[in-house]
Amino acid sequence: MKINIELLKQFEKGLDPRFPERSAIPARVLGYGEISTVLELGTGSERDLAYKRLPMFRTEEEARDYQALYQEYVEVLGDGVGLRLVPSETVRFMDEERDRVVVYIVQQKQPAEAIGHNAIHRLSPDDVRKLVLAVLRETKKVFDFNRQHSGQLEVGFDGQISNWAIIGFDPEIPALGEEIELVYFDTSTPLMQKNGVEQLNPELFLRSAPSFLVWIIRLLFLEDVMTRYYDFRQVLVDLIANFYKEQRPELIPDLVNTINGFFSAEIGEDEFEPITVKEVQAYYREDAWIWRIYLAFRKLDRSLHRLLGRDYPYVLPEKIKR
Repeated sequence: MKINIELLKQFEKGLDPRFPERSAIPARVLGYGEISTVLELGTGSERDLAYKRLPMFRTEEEARDYQALYQEYVEVLGDGVGLRLVPSETVRFMDEERDRVVVYIVQQKQPAEAIGHNAIHRLSPDDVRKLVLAVLRETKKVFDFNRQHSGQLEVGFDGQISNWAIIGFDPEIPALGEEIELVYFDTSTPLMQKNGVEQLNPELFLRSAPSFLVWIIRLLFLEDVMTRYYDFRQVLVDLIANFYKEQRPELIPDLVNTINGFFSAEIGEDEFEPITVKEVQAYYREDAWIWRIYLAFRKLDRSLHRLLGRDYPYVLPEKIKR
């Protein structure tokens, strides 16, 4: 993978966070994560890559620590857990003009139609069920690893349908066979616990938060954000709830039954509390409400930065699709 570092530096120098498409080097936003924005840059071969931008680092040491943890996380998911991952590299550099360190995670861009949340709009309900079962089998590998290494080395994992791409998916013939190959690419939040201690600096989650809300987020929400992805059941509730966001709510009852059946067969009924549609609906409503309010406050914080003549480095969505 050939990375044009000068392109990234020039892009960062001329970035308009409010309108990235109007930057000196125009960018198209491909997605928003908890601590990153995914961008398409340039006009040539650079467009074959996805650039995950993380502008929250205050020192070179912070950025180096993140890069080292990221690399270890990817190695554990690939070599330890056995997931197939999109190849990735990290790049960091100092933005001298704004006095901050920026890290980019660069990955080979996946075909948009092959990414799970797009594919489910082309697939039949039966094939969506097959896709979710394939995601379940891959996600189970993560939590089998965590159970085997409990208390020593465990990884947090976000199994949302939008974090997977289907290898060889043909949008012109949108049907899945019995063997479904998936590749995972959402690795920018490298949650990892060693001997029960979280290795990812939790303050990174707070850097992009409105300054007037940091204390309440730290008090009420940070622990949940840092721990929910270590709980297999919570990860699956989140996976199903995502189908509300993707405007496929009619699939949810069948998917709940599919997941409950999977666990009855693979783990045993006594060890797994069945998920209910009501629970998924309640989770989605609360999560969607929190993120809508959070985005509104981030936009207010951006406006305050502008009024005070201060730089605001984060790219925000106009609205959250939830």
